[in-house]
Amino acid sequence: MFAVIRTGGKQYKVAKDDLLEIERLDAKAGDKIELGEVLMLGAEGGETKVGAPLVDGAKVKAEVVDLTRGPKLTIFKKRRRQNYRRKNGHRQDLMLVKILDIAG
Repeated sequence: MFAVIRTGGKQYKVAKDDLLEIERLDAKAGDKIELGEVLMLGAEGGETKVGAPLVDGAKVKAEVVDLTRGPKLTIFKKRRRQNYRRKNGHRQDLMLVKILDIAG
């Protein structure tokens, strides 16, 4: 069985025992979380439920494995001949989750 979930403004196709890196939610390592925005449920060679926009009563249960950070990104803006330069950086807070169960 698989599900398509939405978290952090992105969509992910997940199955049981998958490891997934998503944007950080309010949880600590070892916590169990529930991802409720399920867009689609399906089984291999079986029936597929597509939500409008969400599948009613469907939930994905996951466990937080680790809290990490993404790669360092450099943002550089420049306008030629105007003596305008701006340099900025960003690192996204991420969490590694393991999918425990898909309930539909």
